[in-house]
Amino acid sequence: MAAPSALPPPATPQHGPFALLNDEPVAEPGADLLGAGAAARQLAGLLVASRDATPFTLAVDAGWGMGKSSLMRLVDAELAQAPEVHTVWYNAWTSTGADALEGLIKSVLMRFDRRVLRRGLARVTERRALLRAVRAVSTVAAGPLGVAGLVDELWKSLSVNSQARNEMRGAIGDLVKEWSETTEFRPRRLLVVFIDDLDRCSEETVLAVCEAVKVYLDVPGLAFVVGCDRSALGPNGLLHDLSPAGSAFMEKIFQTSYRIPAADNYGVKDYIRWCARTAGVAPLLDDALVELLAQRSDRNPRRIKRLVNGFVLEATLNPVWRDFGPGAVIRTLLIQYFYPDFYRMMTGPSGTVDGDVVAEFRAYREVRRTLLAAGTGPAEDELRAARDFLARYDLLLPDPLGASGEAVLAVLERQLPNEFPGLVVNPAFTSLVDELTARQDADRLLLRLREGPPGSDGEPTRMSREWAPVWQGVQGARVDGYSTGFGPPLAWPGDGGYGGYGYPGPAGVPALPQQGAPQTPYPAQQPTPYPEPPTPYGGYPQPTPYLPGQQQAAYPAQAGPPVPGPYPVPGPYPAPGLYPVPAFDVLWVDDQPDRKTVVREVLEALGAQVNHVPRSAAAVRALRNRTPDLLISDISRGSDHSAGFEMVERLKADGNYDGPVVFFTIRRSTDREERAAALGASLTNNAQELRDLVLAVLREHTALPGNTAAPAVEATSVVRSQAPARQRRVVTTGLHGLSVLWVDDVVASVRELAMDLRREGATVQLADTERDALDWLAAHRVDLLLSDITRNGDGEAGFVFAKKLRDEGRYLGPLGFFAGRINPDREARARAVGALGVTTDAVVVRRWVEQIAQELR
Repeated sequence: MAAPSALPPPATPQHGPFALLNDEPVAEPGADLLGAGAAARQLAGLLVASRDATPFTLAVDAGWGMGKSSLMRLVDAELAQAPEVHTVWYNAWTSTGADALEGLIKSVLMRFDRRVLRRGLARVTERRALLRAVRAVSTVAAGPLGVAGLVDELWKSLSVNSQARNEMRGAIGDLVKEWSETTEFRPRRLLVVFIDDLDRCSEETVLAVCEAVKVYLDVPGLAFVVGCDRSALGPNGLLHDLSPAGSAFMEKIFQTSYRIPAADNYGVKDYIRWCARTAGVAPLLDDALVELLAQRSDRNPRRIKRLVNGFVLEATLNPVWRDFGPGAVIRTLLIQYFYPDFYRMMTGPSGTVDGDVVAEFRAYREVRRTLLAAGTGPAEDELRAARDFLARYDLLLPDPLGASGEAVLAVLERQLPNEFPGLVVNPAFTSLVDELTARQDADRLLLRLREGPPGSDGEPTRMSREWAPVWQGVQGARVDGYSTGFGPPLAWPGDGGYGGYGYPGPAGVPALPQQGAPQTPYPAQQPTPYPEPPTPYGGYPQPTPYLPGQQQAAYPAQAGPPVPGPYPVPGPYPAPGLYPVPAFDVLWVDDQPDRKTVVREVLEALGAQVNHVPRSAAAVRALRNRTPDLLISDISRGSDHSAGFEMVERLKADGNYDGPVVFFTIRRSTDREERAAALGASLTNNAQELRDLVLAVLREHTALPGNTAAPAVEATSVVRSQAPARQRRVVTTGLHGLSVLWVDDVVASVRELAMDLRREGATVQLADTERDALDWLAAHRVDLLLSDITRNGDGEAGFVFAKKLRDEGRYLGPLGFFAGRINPDREARARAVGALGVTTDAVVVRRWVEQIAQELR
């Protein structure tokens, strides 16, 4: 039999050779890339050896992204090998406030077996004189219950009143003792409770978790490993308002801490190279760029992944970079991630004389040095440059300098962006700007970042040779890195090319020979006749720079009916039975709305009707026809850097408008803030601040109190009831257009009903995990959310998740629970989160769906 021939090398898939990195914690020793496995083994050994010293709490202490979760997962994996050691995980971030105390205690109780829980429940009812009358009923009810039901009954008995809570620690101690000290088990059992993400929680949640650990669960047999940044939980962090007694209580929580050290420089560089190989961009990161990433990321693994992912996204999606190299991308990303306010000015209308905020900052740095000079003083050319710069701000260079120089600097800094004085003394930032501007093509790069790629209606550009290395090993790709076209440098064409790099070329355009073959010069003088790019790259009609983290104008949408989502902020939805109030009208004045699309996104997410005009004259005409409830304006228009202020001054003086005003500007300075305040207006350059300001006006407009005690759904339903026509779709027949998200860890149990709804025109998305549900909510509009209650053995999971969605504003619309049983407690919990109710009947679910569909008509 003939030997099998060697297999050909695998072809590069049509989706391309590039990939994004996930941010999941390492859970297996084999996936450990930064040497955390050795520390995990040592910690696990110490925990096992210390079982007789329980109870105690160990803090795994590190900053954001430094590997707390990964180390804890590795410790968990090591403990799995130890005899009679059990573990349970509790993510504090999934609960809020007092729910965290209940959630953590129930998570611990769920780890005990049914026999122990039944006996514990019997002991509690025996001790409680008030419950003797119902003891028989409780015992009968507990008979068929599983672990989750027993935990529910036990919690009710232990938390019914203050007397019961006083007895809770002893009752839990008895449970743990019975579970851990039995004749069948030697050595004694140990339960290690891992608590993660505590430093991401509110003060109320942190205190509730710590209360559970120290007051109720501080019993032999339990050890706690808490992942948190201790500095974030200190007096200068989340708990800055704690009383001295509260601070003393927090000091008692952690018996010891392990501070995760930063990885060594060699290990971090290897980790960066592994990330680059996994993402498919290793050939583009030479030693210098690897060193840059290691230093600028502070050797933080999460930041490294974030930067590598950002690099992949930029290079595969953004045509700005086709004629600039990887070094320009990475340095720009570093500014974007670590100095976002400056980045927004750098890539948008910054309000400077020439639009170049980078040049303004560098000139300010030199002038500042001149004004603060001592001793022999600055040279004549430095004085001349300072005079020219100060003249742009109607200031004179003092002679002599000294104290007068400091006074002029103070006046100058009031006119400059608020960020400048802090950034100018930040050596990490100034060196990064110097590296970017030291490039020979720096001026062209900064212009391109402000104005976007040239577009396919202009001349096609030649690819920078710096992108060539990544394509050397890709089958069928050009190897000179110098193709002509319009697309991003690492664009992968799939079934059709759009001028991206590495595309073999259409018919009639010869591909370059492989390495080692005779080279034929590429005909640079003739533009390559690539086919028209598909959406969203088609045409590039003068877009703004598209960079992750900044909300910019979108590329043209595909022709045809609108596709639901993605929406940047899920808008609140009216609760059934509430009537809409008069529309909330906003007049938005801005000559560059495509550079500030976040304004429209915030307004539309809040249900406002937006009338945009580009100039002051158009604003006056609009005001003659209708008086808006809110005026939002830019400040700089063209070379006039006070146009917005002057417009509002005239409107107020002429009596054309005297309502609330918000200035939204990329450039924020002390002088601008004071001038806005003098007009009775607000000023912001931040999307969240803008949303808060609009909500404040909206509450006044709709006569909503600023701190209503009504349920969240009712308090916010008025906002959604004014949704623009684009979002308030007309439902014509059946359930057509209705969007339903159904969360259930056993999706098979609801699939048939979901299919029935789909057949009638509804969009029904089934999610079996909370993460899948959050991802769907972030990218799509949802008209109705249906949820189970018990999930993976947790009898409160549905309620906890719903409350989290409400508290964080991720979903405020209609909500219903479809569960296996109903009781008064569940009905009360459902009402507390503003739900339609709890049901076990599919007919009731149909009624909810039809009710919401009717309200959308």
